[in-house]
Amino acid sequence: MSLFDRLFRKPTDPREAMRPLWHRTIEIAREPEWYRHCGVADTLEGRFDMVTAALAVVMLRMEGDPELAPRTAYLTEIFVEDMDGQLRQSGVGDLVVGKKIGKLMSTLGGRLGAYRTGFADNGPTLEEAARRNVTLTDEALARQFADRLRALRLRLDATSADAMLAGDIT
Repeated sequence: MSLFDRLFRKPTDPREAMRPLWHRTIEIAREPEWYRHCGVADTLEGRFDMVTAALAVVMLRMEGDPELAPRTAYLTEIFVEDMDGQLRQSGVGDLVVGKKIGKLMSTLGGRLGAYRTGFADNGPTLEEAARRNVTLTDEALARQFADRLRALRLRLDATSADAMLAGDIT
């Protein structure tokens, strides 16, 4: 690479390395089983709940890995960027977008805490977190949701850091 190229090229955005993981997280959140068998409402609110649930579990997995932990901020930035675009596309004006993004970030943070606690106690707390944080068609299905969330956590725990970054989560 020439000196000219090095001086005038754009620096690479570190978030770009996280895009495959972000796209895979969204795919996981859209898996029909969450809606058919776990009772997540197939509504705008229910789909947002699933995105934040899947993202929270991915971020919890990343927190436990010294290689991935510093990159959670980039994944969060992609979430904010995506939600900003979604809000604007749905007609939310510039003056309100920032306030709504702040609320969405607060929601994500709360869910991270709830799911972190739920996974730590390995008991009914995860089911309770599901009842509080997910729009369910039937609250009796909170257990199925919690069980599937635990299974997702196990899948992520068995996935290497490189595979996570590549979005290669089976």
